[in-house]
Amino acid sequence: MTAPKERITREDIEARFRELAGQVDEEVTAARSQLVTVGLAVAVAVVAVAYLAGRRRGRKRSAVIEIVRV
Repeated sequence: MTAPKERITREDIEARFRELAGQVDEEVTAARSQLVTVGLAVAVAVVAVAYLAGRRRGRKRSAVIEIVRV
């Protein structure tokens, strides 16, 4: 690497930082929407599994009572 001929000023550093921060914000926004979608899908799956497991357990534990008239 060759040394720059001009001095790096505070404005140069701030401009570069703003540029990097802007790129990061865009990536975070894109990742957040994907994360929300995946989170909702996982939540629906967990609720469905809990519902189905509860139904099965309820059937196993429910008693069948037979009433006979004498």
